[in-house]
Amino acid sequence: MSPATPPVPGSAPAPGSSLSGARRSRELAESVGGPVVDVLVVGLGATGAGAALDAAARGLTVAAVDAHDLAFGTSRFSSKLIHGGLRYLASAQLDVAHESAVERGVLMERTAPHLVRAQPFVLPLTPLVSRGQSALAWAGFRAGDTLRLAARTARATLPAPRRLSAVETRHLAPALRTQGLRGGLLSWDGRLTDDARLVTALARTAAAHGARILTRVRALELTGSGARVRDELTGEEGEIRARAVINASGVWAGDLVQGIRIRPSRGTHLVLRSDRLGPLPAGLHVPVPGETNRFVLVLPQGDGRVYVGLTDEPVEGDIPDVPEVPETDIGFLLDVLGSVLDVPVQRDDVVGAFAGLRPLLDTTPQARSGAAPRTSDISRRHAVLTSPDGVVTVVGGKLTTYRRMAEDAVDAAVATRRLTAGSSPTARLPLVGAASPGTLGSLRAPRRLVQRYGTEAPAVHALAARDPRLGEPVLPGHPVTGAELLWAVRHEGALDEADLLDRRTRIGLVPADRAAALEAVRDVLGEVSAQVGEA
Repeated sequence: MSPATPPVPGSAPAPGSSLSGARRSRELAESVGGPVVDVLVVGLGATGAGAALDAAARGLTVAAVDAHDLAFGTSRFSSKLIHGGLRYLASAQLDVAHESAVERGVLMERTAPHLVRAQPFVLPLTPLVSRGQSALAWAGFRAGDTLRLAARTARATLPAPRRLSAVETRHLAPALRTQGLRGGLLSWDGRLTDDARLVTALARTAAAHGARILTRVRALELTGSGARVRDELTGEEGEIRARAVINASGVWAGDLVQGIRIRPSRGTHLVLRSDRLGPLPAGLHVPVPGETNRFVLVLPQGDGRVYVGLTDEPVEGDIPDVPEVPETDIGFLLDVLGSVLDVPVQRDDVVGAFAGLRPLLDTTPQARSGAAPRTSDISRRHAVLTSPDGVVTVVGGKLTTYRRMAEDAVDAAVATRRLTAGSSPTARLPLVGAASPGTLGSLRAPRRLVQRYGTEAPAVHALAARDPRLGEPVLPGHPVTGAELLWAVRHEGALDEADLLDRRTRIGLVPADRAAALEAVRDVLGEVSAQVGEA
């Protein structure tokens, strides 16, 4: 069976796709001081993992490193949306809008239908939304549907927008204030089950094609012929030699390559308990007062939580590993949300918050003249830049278009270093767990597991069948089980508590839940360590 061939549903993981601590140690030893690889990728967010997959799928030898874990940075702090490009139409970025719509269709229909599905959104027509604003929003949703058509995404994948009566609007969002509610506008977009799970699937698919996925390996210095690296677990340093180097380190790209100017933008989300807003069959677009094309999103997650976001604020100074959420962001989001709710959400209702930093490339005329534009005005186009010594850096863009960014970066590396490689196959290459909707619907596993693991869901479910303790939730009120933790350690490269709590699952987004689940996580890690020792 070739690495690109989907496994038989219910079988073991795809051949060669399992990531583990033992594999990491072995492949790190083979890479440092070893033979020259064709491509070295620095950064294992969505773009970096996508570049590793793209290069490996072309038949190139690949090593990919990250100072932390898979999806450690911006890629785990998104709204989990796969946008069709509507927001870029409003700013006349037609090429960016079309590219987003195309890439959304690729994910939903070909490469990751198990992880990406259609998400309905309601824009409530409250007294704060004028009839002119309502008409503009409706025109935008119709234009977004035209983008879907131009991208050749099926109507069965993304339903058409439509107008809602006040009764229908309240049915989809019972928490809305009824006074003055004229109705609503229903639209659809792509939505990830979990952004960090997309990165994990990318990394594992790359590994199945032969890429070495090396977490906890920090790039200390980059050149066109490789990198000096440090194993963050042992402190040992060495060199990985490569014919081509791709810098996909996001907001930290300028730390490794001179001349890269990043203007980070902070996007903050709040985490609420689902019962605070009641049933939410759809998400919400809540207009920001005083803005014509800006919304706060209410995003039900299906795990007992709801996200509310997001902000777009510039970040100055040093870039932290994990951004802090300022009270000003929390207050802004609560105020906008409160403008449409019957009972406003209070500060005490916020059980968690997270912020991601968008790696925006600042090329605006205002920036060159010394003035600082709003980060919301900076283009979401991505850029691929090649340094004088041949390091290829990819920056900008957005989660939805990670695949195109990765393809362009590998194209540049191949051209710069004159590597022998064909064109990218990734627009047609299913990720680990992917299958047709019919196949996914026939799997003998809980629906929630299918939406997170695809064709591997029966294998995850089987772990709990063999040991009933693993079938129990890690903490009351949250659906993650011990079987999922064990699977993450055995097959998804999780090395410690933070990997499990903060990235393979999202338990850690709520500090109280994180503390409550810590003992169960340590038990699983202890059992795996004991098994390795006995072996």
